[in-house]
Amino acid sequence: MADNCTDATVALAHQAGVEVVESVNNTQKKAGALNQVLKRLLPGLGDNDVVMIMDADTRLDDGFLAAAVDRFSQDRALMAVGGLFYGEEGHGLIGQFQRNEYLRYSREIGRRRGRVFVLTGTASMFRSRALRTVAESRGASIPGTLGDVYDTAALTEDNELTIALKSLGGLMVSPAQCTVVTELMPSWSTLWAQRLRWQRGALENIGAYGITPQTLRYWAQQLGIGYGVIALGSYLLLIFLMVFSLDTWIWFPFWLGLGVLFMVERVATVWRGGWRARLLAVTLFPELFFDMFLNVVYLKGVADISLGRTASWKHVTHARPRETTGAERS
Repeated sequence: MADNCTDATVALAHQAGVEVVESVNNTQKKAGALNQVLKRLLPGLGDNDVVMIMDADTRLDDGFLAAAVDRFSQDRALMAVGGLFYGEEGHGLIGQFQRNEYLRYSREIGRRRGRVFVLTGTASMFRSRALRTVAESRGASIPGTLGDVYDTAALTEDNELTIALKSLGGLMVSPAQCTVVTELMPSWSTLWAQRLRWQRGALENIGAYGITPQTLRYWAQQLGIGYGVIALGSYLLLIFLMVFSLDTWIWFPFWLGLGVLFMVERVATVWRGGWRARLLAVTLFPELFFDMFLNVVYLKGVADISLGRTASWKHVTHARPRETTGAERS
């Protein structure tokens, strides 16, 4: 799906034998482009046909499609299969921060036996019946415009679609075999823009749905982030005050032991990422300051919503040699 491309994306895709659909007068970003192509495809699909939606900057790992189709075949009640995403190589320290973060997220999903929190926009698969049901329910039992699969008012359309499916009783899973590699943000400014969109979008989505059995976990997560902002900020402040207030450093065995346990946990949760991931985790404080960066993003999102500030999608362009990227592709 080529949306407002200004380069050779469409021509190169045709040369590679790809069927390309170009958006027409789309002003509603990724969600609007996807709605256009889904309105064209869904009427011709059977209820058990499967639609995959993936970002152009995603690479599927071997076995993704086979594992997903197998899960759909084994469980006719299953409505969606989401991918587990890992970060691409490169981008120095900021890239490693993101890779460690994604490793921990994937591990958490694995510990939950694949229970989905968000059907990631990087790569997810849906029964066509599920997408049609969402489109038919918009404006009635769920927010949005009747006939649209994606809510074009949502900043984080994948998170919103997940809540929509859960609200309609859809079952979904993220199997351990369904892994993908996605692009990372190359700078602090682009990471700030991405995470602010994610954070604000998540808050706006649960606000639109209200407090329901399906959204309770999402509300609890946001409250947990808020508590983490206070807890981590207080911890770093106390460390700072201790360092500059005491003439000599005092070791407290109890707190030292807790610190060691915390360090072990940080390393164990990124062990699969190799020595760079482990080295960053064992140094501890760099990742704590990265967490503080994310906490500031959270506070900015809450403040923007409270003050009624207008949000923006802010597409990020990645410059790569010998490659071109569309302004918006899915």
